[in-house]
Amino acid sequence: MDSIADFITRIKNAGNAKKDSVSISFSNIKFVIAEKLSERGFVGKVEKKGKVKPSISVEVLYDENGKPRITDVDRISKLSRRTYKGYRDIKPVRRGHGMVLVSTPKGVLTGEEAIKEKVGGEVLCTVW
Repeated sequence: MDSIADFITRIKNAGNAKKDSVSISFSNIKFVIAEKLSERGFVGKVEKKGKVKPSISVEVLYDENGKPRITDVDRISKLSRRTYKGYRDIKPVRRGHGMVLVSTPKGVLTGEEAIKEKVGGEVLCTVW
């Protein structure tokens, strides 16, 4: 089971179901991805909850028309086929309205951050 694909799909589905927040099992990479989504304004507050069985609480945000900010997600690098790109090959998503997440040696970065740092890596997903 692909935990990252499950994570981003749960956030998208919570927005489509008009939920205020969604709770997901904790892992470090999912927490970093949630923080990156929060920095770019796709989701609201991100919190780690619990000590014994930690989880991530993610607040779902909507625009002024009541539509969720995350309209769709696309998992690029899958368990069956990993996809890697150099920083020169990373392109804007939806003419800058979306974002690509890249797992690099410097951590999980957005496409813009990876280009600034001049580092490539595994393309995790695109969000718009």
